[in-house]
Parts: sequence; C-alpha cells; structure tokens
Amino acid sequence: MGETQEQQLNIIVPDSHEANHQGCTDVPEQPMLPRCRNLNWWLRIAIYTLFVIAGQSAATLLGRLYYNKGGKSKWLGTLVQLAGFPILLPYYCIPASRRIPTTNITTNNIPLKSPSTLILASIYVSLGLSVALGCFLYSVGLSLLPVSTYSLICASQLAFNALFSFFLNSQKFTPYIVNSLVLLTISSTLLVFQGGDSADDPTGGSKTKYVIGFLCTVGASAGYGLVLSLTQLVFRKVIRKETSAVILDMIVYQSLVATCAVLVGLFASGEWRGLRKEMEGFELGKVSYVMNLTWSAIIWQLYAIGAVGLIFEASSLFSNAISVVGLPVVPVLAVLFFHDKMDGIKAMAMVLGIWGFISYVYQHYLDDRKSKTESNNATGEVSKAFPLENING
Repeated sequence: MGETQEQQLNIIVPDSHEANHQGCTDVPEQPMLPRCRNLNWWLRIAIYTLFVIAGQSAATLLGRLYYNKGGKSKWLGTLVQLAGFPILLPYYCIPASRRIPTTNITTNNIPLKSPSTLILASIYVSLGLSVALGCFLYSVGLSLLPVSTYSLICASQLAFNALFSFFLNSQKFTPYIVNSLVLLTISSTLLVFQGGDSADDPTGGSKTKYVIGFLCTVGASAGYGLVLSLTQLVFRKVIRKETSAVILDMIVYQSLVATCAVLVGLFASGEWRGLRKEMEGFELGKVSYVMNLTWSAIIWQLYAIGAVGLIFEASSLFSNAISVVGLPVVPVLAVLFFHDKMDGIKAMAMVLGIWGFISYVYQHYLDDRKSKTESNNATGEVSKAFPLENING
C-alpha cells in the first residue's frame, strides 16, 4: 500500500501494524500489542481525543436543547445516540482499507485462530443491548436534570470503569489512581444533595424527578464503564488482531444491534405516535427539530470513533479518563447557553472532578517516565555486553 493511503487511513483508524523497535516497552494499560509512542501514535491519540471531548460536549448540549424546546421522547433521544452509524459504512468501500495487512498475536510463532462468527455475533449482540440500555438511561437522566448537573454526575463512570478494569483487564491501582477515583466519586455524590430549585430546572423543583434522573445517570455511567472494560477485553482476548476494520466492526455491529433494540422500544412504548405532533410543536421550528436530531446522530458517531479508538490504542480506562476531560466544558457551556446556575455545590463538584482527573493523568506521566528509564537502562546493559569495538573487530 502506498504511503499516501496509509496517511489517509491514520486519520480514522490506527496503523494496521507498526514495527516494535527499541524503546517500546510494556507499561500499565497496554493496548493489545505493544505500541511505539511515535509521532503517528500521538497524532491518532490527539484526533481521537478531539472526537471524544468535542463530540461529547456538543452532543450533550444538543440533547438538552431538544428537551428544552419541546422534545419529550426518551426513546427518540436514545435513538439519535446510536442511529448515525450508517455514515461510517462508505469507509468499507475504500479500496485502501481492504488492502491493509493484518497483524495477529501469536503464541510460539503460531498464529492464533480468529474467533468464529457465532462468538463475534454473541459479543456484538451482548454489547449492543448493554449500550442500548445505557443510552436510554442517559436520555432519562438528561431529560430530568440540568445539563451541568448531568455532566458532573457522568464523571462517576471513570470510577466504575476502574473497578471493572481491575477485575476484567488486570488494572493496577496506585495511590494516585485511588485518589482520582475517590475524588470523582465524591464529586458525583455531592450532587445528590442538590435538588432542582431553579426556574430552568427540567424537574420543576420535584425531588422525586431529581432522584430518578440522578439514579438513571449513575446507572448509565456504571453500564458505560462496564461496556468499555468488556470492549477492551474483547480486543485483547477474542479479536486479537490489528486491522482497519476492527474499530469499524465494533462500532457498526454494536450500534446496529442497539438501534434495533431502541426501535423496538420506541414502537412498543407508543411514543412514535406523538413524534409528528412533537415536531410541529418544537419551539425552534420543524427544520431545527430535524437538524437537531440529525447533527446529534452524526456527532455521537464521532464520539464513538474516538472512544473506541482510544481503547484500541491505549485502554478503556484511558478512553474514559479522556471523556472526563470534558467535565468542565459542558457545565460552563450550559451556564452560557442554558443559563444553568453554577452554585457552590456544582463548583465544588467541578473542582474535585478536575483534581481527580489531574491525579489520574499524573499517574500516566509517572508510568511513562518509568518505562523510558527502564528502556534506557536496558539499552545501556546491552551496550556493555556487546561493546562496539568487539563488534567491529
């Protein structure tokens, strides 16, 4: 494959195989195969990070706008989070994507067999149904809570993800990671003591609706953390290969199953009957109603590409930590666009959340320094064992 084609593919998917050369060492939270942290790797991480942070922030605000201006359907709010996957299908038609070589993990130089179609189908169905349930709970939470409160509660997904990663992905807990998880948990817990009392609160001051929204958002965060950990486990233990189609397959098939499940819920609940009336009564007009749903669907897919890409390149916990970077973004934008109140409890929750994220990132910094030190020491030992003059005779 030509160099130009490879550069184009790096914008969306990781290199199909990179040479593991001197300086690449195993560090905590590795991807399936050890990766060299070269310029291409950092470029992919930067692009995926942009997709996650920008996508999460924009899609959350569009979702809140939908409910603020007359939207009521929880199932439709869920559907737009999943139904945008067809925009990714044309990528399968790109000739370059079919010619990317595959790198399989081997044992004693014997390539491991690819999983059967039945196993893959079971995985996609299970993850898809889990995603559908989580997205529905997120929609309920977003419809019942101020967007700033909702986004801060979502930070708890990092704590859930860390817990599941400990059992499923052999995640090691260090004092800084534990500190991060404790701070993020406290940050979310603080908000349960805050009821809706502002005029812009969708709960209308109802404590019951606030509690329901809080519990649904926490439940969705727990489910999302579990799905991320399971996705990482599938990449490492089941799929065990690096191809351009791995990320797309995970997103497309998972989204297809989840979309079908949500459509069943939409028609079974009878909410579909009121969609036309909802569109006609939308405060910003019919065109804005359609554009809101369309752009929400597209932006959520960009977020999905970024989230799954970071899992592939690093780990599920790293992907989740990046999403928490958007923690201070959404509440600030919510204050600007939706006039949410930034009271003392929210401000304290935001500070604790940012502190928790910094603590987590600092642990990654320490891990990276340690890996480089070990690599340099190993290189020095090899040089002493094989002096240059002996090699040159």
